[in-house]
Amino acid sequence: MHKLMSIALGAISLSLSAIAALAAPTEITDALGRKVTVDLPVKRVAVNFNFEEFTAVAGVDGWRKVVGISRAPWEGWRPLIFNRYKAVIPNLAAMPDIGHSEDGSFSAEKVIGLKPDVLLIADWTYKSAQSQVAQIEGAGIPVVVIDYNAQLLERHLASTRALGKVTGQEARAEELATLYKSRYDDILARVAKAKAAGVPARKVYVELGQAGADTIGNTYNNTMWGKIITTLGAENIAAGKIPGPWGPLNAEAVIAENPDMVIFASSSWVGKPKAVRTGYDIPADETRASLKPYVERAGWAELKAVRAGEINAIEHGLCRTLYDFVAMQYIAKRLYPEQFADIDPVASFKAYHEKYLPLAFNGTWMLALKP
Repeated sequence: MHKLMSIALGAISLSLSAIAALAAPTEITDALGRKVTVDLPVKRVAVNFNFEEFTAVAGVDGWRKVVGISRAPWEGWRPLIFNRYKAVIPNLAAMPDIGHSEDGSFSAEKVIGLKPDVLLIADWTYKSAQSQVAQIEGAGIPVVVIDYNAQLLERHLASTRALGKVTGQEARAEELATLYKSRYDDILARVAKAKAAGVPARKVYVELGQAGADTIGNTYNNTMWGKIITTLGAENIAAGKIPGPWGPLNAEAVIAENPDMVIFASSSWVGKPKAVRTGYDIPADETRASLKPYVERAGWAELKAVRAGEINAIEHGLCRTLYDFVAMQYIAKRLYPEQFADIDPVASFKAYHEKYLPLAFNGTWMLALKP
């Protein structure tokens, strides 16, 4: 009897030791350089943002561990894309909602109630929801900040590696980080060659093509598309002319600046019938037809960009992501055609889909009005 009890106790001890060995406290460096201790491997994860980046790193199987998301920034902002992911991720349709910081619904109580082993949170939510973050951390749930919005190379890489650590996909994350850095460095090297060859800086105007040609959409100052334009050595005509990071630039200012290139940030928005259309399943002809009214604005016929055929549509969701290098490639190729002659940004995005995303690549994501 005593021998049997001894064997049973020994088995329990071994089992507990195995569990303890599996759940090892591990230090993770997040996008902000914070050192966060997480018990790995995690079994339950809450994800606030960067859902496609999470998918690229963790794969569809990684979603089995996800117990809650902020639904609004994905299902609400990009419902057609959300629906595509819903079709391949079995637990996404019924995924509990932890709320969203921009509409004030982000809930510490909901996060805590789901009992995740870690919360992955966007930098902008982390900054705007400090009281909720304190509650979550106070409940013993580590918070790891992910940030692709700052458009800083080091944050892209740190975020990708942090996702790899949390999801147990470090090798895949390192592959993605290496891919991103190689593409980013290659783009900047080619831009430097163009500058060394004497290619002048061209003026670029970017506008959110969402509400229709009769409404002036937001442009960007040192963020999002504005940051990409200046990173590529071009002149953003909105720089210093709008009061904040984004907002409309009046029509007279655009005409006065006479840009060499115009880019309309576009997407498959729901309920925006006059928007410039890009995304899955959208043919090039539809994108071009939705661009045409914008070019017919008063005073635009004589713009350098219009005369040169440099009116472009590019998917708004392509900036500030793990795959934003494809947007940089497209814009750089329009700015410096000789230095980027061998680069095919659409092929780059297709290859990224085939290797890292569970969705088939199709549709129109970036093009010029004139074929």
